[in-house]
Amino acid sequence: MSNLNLLFRERIGFPINKNITFEDLDIILEKTAKTIPFENLCIMSKNTTELTKNNLINKILHKKQGGLCYDLNAILYLFLLENGFQATLFRGVIYNQAKQEWNTIGKTHVAIIVKHNEQRFLVDTGFGGNLPLKPIPLNGEIVSSDNGEFRVKQENSVHDDYIFFMKLKYKDDDWKMGYAFKSNETINDVTALNEIQKIIVEHDESPFNKKPLITILTDSGNLTLTDTSYTEWINGKVYKKEVDKKSFTDILNKSFGIK
Repeated sequence: MSNLNLLFRERIGFPINKNITFEDLDIILEKTAKTIPFENLCIMSKNTTELTKNNLINKILHKKQGGLCYDLNAILYLFLLENGFQATLFRGVIYNQAKQEWNTIGKTHVAIIVKHNEQRFLVDTGFGGNLPLKPIPLNGEIVSSDNGEFRVKQENSVHDDYIFFMKLKYKDDDWKMGYAFKSNETINDVTALNEIQKIIVEHDESPFNKKPLITILTDSGNLTLTDTSYTEWINGKVYKKEVDKKSFTDILNKSFGIK
């Protein structure tokens, strides 16, 4: 067993010697979402590194940090390859819910397509609190998980030919667009994602270079921490409190496992 395969299993708490099948992806996605936080602390501390296989292993599996979509889905992609899956990465354009328009900084979201029994599925563990927690077929079928309902529909949008939709549990009454992507524009080398990291780190319109953001899913909802607030979603109820520098550090360690 490779170092990456072993360390990833240890990080998320998945059996070391179990052969992974497609049916196990639900468990792996849920464990990953509840173990590895979505966070931008390296950007805020100006401590980003080049995206390579070794650097991803060091950051996420040795140092036990989290990351953004290009970190989280890249390490999951490499793990899936190690376990015999037919997987590729792709880039997508995120829909800005606040402005009700597509982001203008380009295709900055990264996710995975897995092929199984001649059918393609979207797999995503890097979309903050909007994670489907299960593979989503690219045929419009609605998939339900503990985090809500999700589907991927083939539509000719302004940008691409598929759109990922979500209806989050306790949060959404109607379907919302998440991002659009072209299923045939795939990436097989994680170093190609450095272009995306550069945009996220440097662009004036990047949502992740302004202030710290850390979020993770839990058994009862999710947790979100910024430099000014800490929000807990617990079984549909919201608890929010202000934080200062000391409480930020304490919560980061206690609730997200980041020192």
